[in-house]
Amino acid sequence: MSMAYLAQPDQQQQLEWLDGGTLAILLDGKATNGQLMIGRFDVSEGEAPPYHKHTREDEVFMLIKGTALLWCDDEEMELSEGGIVYLPKDVPHAYRITSKRADLLMINTPAGIEGMFRFAGRDRSTPRPDGFEISTERMAEASEKFGNVILGPPR
Repeated sequence: MSMAYLAQPDQQQQLEWLDGGTLAILLDGKATNGQLMIGRFDVSEGEAPPYHKHTREDEVFMLIKGTALLWCDDEEMELSEGGIVYLPKDVPHAYRITSKRADLLMINTPAGIEGMFRFAGRDRSTPRPDGFEISTERMAEASEKFGNVILGPPR
């Protein structure tokens, strides 16, 4: 049975993400009975995940502020502020932020991918270990555990 769920900003987990960015976990599978995960990225120019595909979930992301390049299969597109993208599972994709800062809302259904972000990232409420980084190896391990397939380096 699903229940309504409310999480104020101070209750949302903040993860350190790629290139010093932040991912706020707004809703996760626990809050939505496994139905969806919603996250919000605050990232800087150049932030780019590896070229990858999801094997378990569909993804939607909206660029609230900023600009980015998007690759879907081998097609390159520009994503402008307010643009939204739907990426069904098994469709290879990647993006790279091209503005100084970007605010990106991500929705995945069903939930579960938040485990990958939690495994590879770092909860910002805990002390930062010396030398912490999201290495290629850490990203590959997290991806494999949670149904993502890395197809190539960031673009």
